[in-house]
Amino acid sequence: MDGRCVNCDVARQLAPGLIGEAGGRSVVLRQPEGPAEVRRLNAAAHACPTRSVRSPGGRLDAAADPFPLALDDEGAVYLCGHNSPHTAGANAYLLRRPDGSVTMVDTPRWSTSLAARYEESGPVTDVLLTHRDHAAHGRAYADRFGARLWIHEGDLDAAPDADRVLRGTDPAEICPGVTAVPLPGHTRGSVVYLADERYCFSGDSFYWSRTTEDVEVAESVTWYSIGELAASLARTADRLRFEWLLPGHGDRRRLPRDEAARRMEQLTARTRELMPRPVDFTAMRW
Repeated sequence: MDGRCVNCDVARQLAPGLIGEAGGRSVVLRQPEGPAEVRRLNAAAHACPTRSVRSPGGRLDAAADPFPLALDDEGAVYLCGHNSPHTAGANAYLLRRPDGSVTMVDTPRWSTSLAARYEESGPVTDVLLTHRDHAAHGRAYADRFGARLWIHEGDLDAAPDADRVLRGTDPAEICPGVTAVPLPGHTRGSVVYLADERYCFSGDSFYWSRTTEDVEVAESVTWYSIGELAASLARTADRLRFEWLLPGHGDRRRLPRDEAARRMEQLTARTRELMPRPVDFTAMRW
C-alpha cells in the first residue's frame, strides 16, 4: 500500500484477511497464498480509487482485472470496480434486467475503455444516482450509453443536466421492477433504489458494518440532517424489502428477507436516538 490511501475501505471489502486497517489507512496484512487470494488482491488493486494497492513491479496487470464482478449466482448484479476518487471511492453497480437491458447505479471512474467493457453486459438504459456525492461521471456514462440519467431534485445542482428528476418523498417506479425511494438525510436528495424486492442500492443512507455486524447509518458523515434521516427511515423502512444490501460506502451483505426487514426496523429505532454531530470521517464504523 502506498501513502495515497484515503481509508475508503474498498480494498478491505474485497480482500478481507489480506488487507486491514491500521493508523487510519489500509495496510497489507500478509502476502497472498494461492490463486484465490491472488485474485482477491487483484480485485482490491483494480477497485482502489487511489491505486494504492500495488504489486512489487508497480503496475497493475490488466489481464487480472476481474471487473465487472458478478455478486450473485444469477448474474443479475455486478460490482463495477474501478472506484473513482471523484466520488470518494464509492462502489458502483450494474443491474441486469430480465429483458437483457442494464441499469448502472452510481458511477465508477470514467474512461471509454471501461464504458465499453460495461456495455458488454447489455444495453445500458439508465444511470441512477443515489445522491450528489456520487454524481461525478453520471453525464459522461449516460451520454456514452445513450441512457437516461436520474437524480433527485434535492441534489439536482450536482447533476443539473439530468434527464429524469425525482421529486418529493413518495416512491416511484422508474422502470419495470425498479423503484426509487427518496430518503433525505445523508444529503437532501438521497435516494435508495429497490429492484425486484431483492436488491437494495442504498447509496450512503445505510450500509453493512463489519465492526458491529449489523446495518448502520453513517452518523458521523451526514451532510444534511440525521433527524431527517431518522424521519425518512420511519416513513419508509417497512417498504424496504430486500435480500441484498448494496451500498456506495461500507460493506455489502446478503440476508434472508425477514431478517433484513427486522434489522431495518431496529436501525430505524436506533437512528431516532441519534443527535447531530460534526462530520468526522475517522469515526466511521466500517
